[in-house]
Amino acid sequence: MKLTKTLMATSALTIAAAGMSFADGHMANEMTIVSWGGAYSASQQNAYHDPYSANTGTKIINDESSPEAVAKLRAMKEAGNVTWDLVDVEAADAIRLCDEGLAMEYDPDELLAAAPDGTSASDDFGDMIVSDCFIPQIVFSTTFGYRTDMVPAGTEAPTGACDVFDMEKYPGKRALNKQPIANMEWALICDGVAYEDVYDMLETDEGQQKALDKLATIKDETIWWSAAAEPIQLLADGEVFMASSYNGRLFSAIVEQSQPIGMAWDWQMFDLDGWVIPAGLPDDRLARVKDYVMFATDTQRLADQAKYISYGPARMSSAPLVGQHATLGIDMGPHMPTDPANAENTFVNNYSWWADYRDDLDAKFQAWLTQ
Repeated sequence: MKLTKTLMATSALTIAAAGMSFADGHMANEMTIVSWGGAYSASQQNAYHDPYSANTGTKIINDESSPEAVAKLRAMKEAGNVTWDLVDVEAADAIRLCDEGLAMEYDPDELLAAAPDGTSASDDFGDMIVSDCFIPQIVFSTTFGYRTDMVPAGTEAPTGACDVFDMEKYPGKRALNKQPIANMEWALICDGVAYEDVYDMLETDEGQQKALDKLATIKDETIWWSAAAEPIQLLADGEVFMASSYNGRLFSAIVEQSQPIGMAWDWQMFDLDGWVIPAGLPDDRLARVKDYVMFATDTQRLADQAKYISYGPARMSSAPLVGQHATLGIDMGPHMPTDPANAENTFVNNYSWWADYRDDLDAKFQAWLTQ
């Protein structure tokens, strides 16, 4: 898979080499940066925010509203008051925001630093740039964790998404994200539909109903989560046996917190996450955001984030610099979603498809949840 290879092949670029000028009086002296919270925001704080603030004196205000980014940016535009400076979103949402004129289009080779060997940013990020507004940052996956101490005696541990639907073999509560993305794909794949046919089927009412019918087999035993911290807490408390979550948060619970949780990688969903710049920022705020983005997306900075969380950097030149965990000293490579041992059966979020169908399927999925 071309995307998988790019993710796996993803500088020590100094601030001076990037041509930065932090004495520019035409930049705002603070920024509101929106992200997801938890271990992910902590990795950004360590790899990006703290060193940038130390170098520039800029105050960074963290906002954890990324799950509501599309709705809130729509509301800000309607009110004519955009209070956010930089927003971390998944690729499909970046496409939607770009299509609606809520995110700024950019030229990668003007906004982003080249690789240390001179490779242009557009070539270094390659097909990670899935939208004219999307500034790639990391590749992550949505996969499953399970309680190792709740696996029935004499039964092998779960290996992936389809085990979620096997209530007989693996009894116990489940936790799934309260949205259609990934859930609909898993339902069809685990109902015997070939992955290459999944999105064509989901374009039809019959295909959507087939996915919902499969999910209905576990609906009564499922806790539906909205905030990314919820499934990890549910697993930690032993309230559920299996839960979908982001691989980096599962890594944190398993490796950093020593929770009795295992990873079930089969049919993990690869996804991209990155920045969008809200459209229409005042010149001083936009200048500061551009300065920050140039810094935070250079080769070394993206590799640095992987010291704190098991997400792969989105530029090819960063991959060779990914080493050990910042405090635990363990090699991070085997914990990445793109490691071959973890990626035997995977699929890639169809960003453009979800950008087209997300609003309609969100409404249908939420209505189904209330039935």
